Amino acid sequence: MDKCKVIITGRVLPSVLELIQKHCQVYQWEQTRSPLLSDITEWLNDAEGLFVTMNMPVNEQLLTLAPKLRVIVQEAVGYDNIDVPACTRRRIPFCNTPGVLVETTADLAFGLLLTAARRIHEGWEWVRAGNWQNGTQFPLGVDLYNKTLGIVGMGSIGSAVAKRGQACGMKVIYHNRKRLPVQDSFQAEYRGFDELLTEADFIVVLTPLTAETRGMFGAKEFARMKPTAYFVNAARGAVVDTEALYNALASKQIAYAALDVTDPEPLPGDHPLLQLPNILVVPHIGSATTETRIRMGMLAAENLLLGLDGRPLVTCVNPDVINS
Repeated sequence: MDKCKVIITGRVLPSVLELIQKHCQVYQWEQTRSPLLSDITEWLNDAEGLFVTMNMPVNEQLLTLAPKLRVIVQEAVGYDNIDVPACTRRRIPFCNTPGVLVETTADLAFGLLLTAARRIHEGWEWVRAGNWQNGTQFPLGVDLYNKTLGIVGMGSIGSAVAKRGQACGMKVIYHNRKRLPVQDSFQAEYRGFDELLTEADFIVVLTPLTAETRGMFGAKEFARMKPTAYFVNAARGAVVDTEALYNALASKQIAYAALDVTDPEPLPGDHPLLQLPNILVVPHIGSATTETRIRMGMLAAENLLLGLDGRPLVTCVNPDVINS
């Protein structure tokens, strides 16, 4: 029996690739850059499955070139690069990988907060430069204890970050589209967006990128924050107006920013943000642990194979395609 034809738009872990190749004929894009549509047009004509990596756009144009597609998967939680309504119109299920990266992404978000607050990375650079021997005074950081942590986007990752903040003696407030049910085990207080901006000492952004959240943090929002505020973005770069963030940091309107995501992404090495002393940027590593990437890849592969076999999917963003 002929194997189903599957496109993988980038590199995946060997165990993930091996599983897919066992059941499918695989066409894999192996260059480090994300493929252009023209790079994979020939493959798309016969493709039945699509495994998306590197946030490659999946839009009307791509779907038109892939008339045989039966399932699309992406090893990520966010999917702002996927035109889900277009997939639904063609009755193609799309699957992401929620759940498996909650704790590791929360570790990274809170790690950025702690690293920035205590200047950990700067301390390493200071020691490496020989300043410890010279007796140069190292800049002081700030405490987490008794400070207010404001979380924007209180989903499962936000809840996990809240627990880490509470373990450090922080008061946790949050803003969400909907107020969460009050639970004894969940000691976080709801705030309106403007209230959170003015009250929080540390603001962690974990909201998905949507039409409503794009540019959510701009000049007006940074102006409402405390001049001592620390701003952490572990969501999507485009949630923040980059120029407004630069201006807020350069003018000391806010104290510090720590970013796992940027706009543009990747951030060019000569970007003005990187010239500032009060910022920390890491290269979108929220899920970048061996264990988590294996779980993400295997879940995406499982969904892919289930979809090709016409069986129920583990995680599906547009389940109506299957259930109707």
